Amino acid sequence: MTDRKPYRHRFPLSIIGHALWLYHRFPLSERDVQELLHQHGIVVSHETLRQWNIKFAPLLTEVLRHREPQQGFPVVPR
Repeated sequence: MTDRKPYRHRFPLSIIGHALWLYHRFPLSERDVQELLHQHGIVVSHETLRQWNIKFAPLLTEVLRHREPQQGFPVVPR
């Protein structure tokens, strides 16, 4: 029997990543992120969000540290 979820979490990594992105990108609490996800039909506790943050935040910072810088919109002089 093969494991259909190799990451062994109840939610896909895309949802976990989106939740962590919301938490770190905007000034939101874990309960705020919980409510935002609930509005989209994703029921998760703030404690689960806290555990995801403990587990995955160091991985995200490592990925972001080694990512190539992206160019923004060019500033057009007037």
